[in-house]
Amino acid sequence: QVQLVESGGGLVQAGGSLRLSCVASGILFRVNDMGWYRQTPGRQREMVADISSGGSARYADSVKGRFTIARDNNKNTVYLQMNDLKPEDTAVYYCNARPPFPPITYWGQGTQVTVSS
Repeated sequence: QVQLVESGGGLVQAGGSLRLSCVASGILFRVNDMGWYRQTPGRQREMVADISSGGSARYADSVKGRFTIARDNNKNTVYLQMNDLKPEDTAVYYCNARPPFPPITYWGQGTQVTVSS
C-alpha cells in the first residue's frame, strides 16, 4: 500500500520559514519523481516544485529563489524548504510521487500552510 505522509505545515508570519517533509512508503522511492503542489479553495492544484529521480529540480516562477526542494533517498523523504513566505503562499500543500511505470500519480493527504501578513 502506497502512503505519502506530509508534515511541517502551520501558521507563520510573512517573511518567516517552514520546512515541509513527505515520507513515502510502499514505493521504490529512489526511482520516483517527487513533487510538491498546493491548492487554495476554488482554484486548481498547482505545481510548486518538482525533483526528478536523478535530482533535477524545477520550480514555479512564484517561488523561485525562496523555496528549495530536496530528497533523501535513504530516508524515503522529500522536503520543501520555504523561506520568505508571503500571504499568497497560504494553501494546502500536497506531496506526490510519480513512478516510471505504471503511469500513475500518488498523492498525500496534504498539510496546511497559513502565512499571516
